[in-house]
Amino acid sequence: MVDSEKLAKLRALYAEAGGGVMHDPHFQAIAAQVFQGDKRKWPFADAASFVSAPYRPEARDLADFGGLAIAMIGVPMDLGVTNRPGARFGPRAVRAVERIGPYEHVLRMAPLGECAIADIGDVPMRSRFSLTECHADIEEFYARVVGAGVVPLSVGGDHSISLPILKAVGAKRPVGMLHIDAHCDTSGPYEGSKFHHGGPFRQAVLDGVLDPERVIQIGIRNASEYLWEFSYASGMAVIHAEEAAAMGLEAVIAKALAVLGDGPTYVSFDVDSLDPGFAPGTGTPEVGGLTPREVLAILRGCAGIDMVGGDVVEVAPQYDATTNTAQCGAQMLFTMLSMSVGALKRRRG
Repeated sequence: MVDSEKLAKLRALYAEAGGGVMHDPHFQAIAAQVFQGDKRKWPFADAASFVSAPYRPEARDLADFGGLAIAMIGVPMDLGVTNRPGARFGPRAVRAVERIGPYEHVLRMAPLGECAIADIGDVPMRSRFSLTECHADIEEFYARVVGAGVVPLSVGGDHSISLPILKAVGAKRPVGMLHIDAHCDTSGPYEGSKFHHGGPFRQAVLDGVLDPERVIQIGIRNASEYLWEFSYASGMAVIHAEEAAAMGLEAVIAKALAVLGDGPTYVSFDVDSLDPGFAPGTGTPEVGGLTPREVLAILRGCAGIDMVGGDVVEVAPQYDATTNTAQCGAQMLFTMLSMSVGALKRRRG
C-alpha cells in the first residue's frame, strides 16, 4: 500500500525540481560545485585531465606552483622495468578515464571543491633514454614541489619513480609508507642498475628518506618473495595477499594504522597489487591478487593518516583491451586525493 501522504510530500519536494536541487545541506554543497541550473559538465567533453581537475601546466614554471595545495603530476617514464614495458603511457590512460568523482561517498567528500587542486602536466625530463638522468630530473622537480608546500600526487610510469619522489618528500624527515603492491620492491642492484622498479624502497631506506619501521606492504605474493629479504631485515610489516584474505580487511586496516602511526606518510599504489582479472594492463601481473573493492576499503580505512604524497604506478594500457586497469588506477587516485585533502585540512586545523 502506497502511503499517500508521504507520496504527496515527495511530489511537493521533487516533482518540479531540477537535477541539481538537493535538500540535504551536505548534498546541496556538493551539487553547488557541479551543477549550473540543471546542467553539469559532460564527462566526455574537453581535454582530459586527472580526475577532471583543472589543467594548469603553467603552474610548473611558477615558484609557488600557482598557489596550489595539491598538484597531480604525470611521470611518463618506464626505463626501470624488468618485464613488459609500457607504463610510460600510464598517465595518458589515467587522464582519459571519465566519470571519476566528483564525490567520494565513503569519505563524504568532493575533494576538488575543498582546496586549490590541479593537474599540472608531466615532469619535464631531458632524456627518454637515460634512467639515471630521468631520476635526477624527477627528484629536482619534486624538490621544487615540496619546497613550495605543495602535496604531490603522481601517476607513473614504473615504480622506480617513487625513489626520487621520496627523496624530495622525505628530505627533511623520513616518512612512513602505506604500500599496496604484489611486490615489496626492496631488492638490490643488479645488471648495473640500482634504480630499477624492483628496488626503490630499499634504496629509499638506505638514503635515509623512508622509515622502515613505519612501512606496511600489503598484497605481496608469488615468485619474487626471495628478493624481499630487506623488507624483513629492516623491520617493514609485510602482509601477503593470502594473509590479507585470512585476516579480513578490518584486521589489515588496524595493522596498517598501528604501523603508520601519526607521522608523515606516503601512499604508493601499484596496480599490479590487483588480480590481473581486474587489472591486466600492467608489466608484472601476478595471479591471486587483491580486488579493487579491497584496495578501496584499505585506502578509506587509512584516511586519517598524515598523508604527504602518493603515487599510482605501473598502468600499462596496451595490455588491456577493456581499460579496466586505467579505470582502477583513476579511482584509486581519486580516493588518494580525498585522503590528501583530509590530511591537509587536519594540518591546517
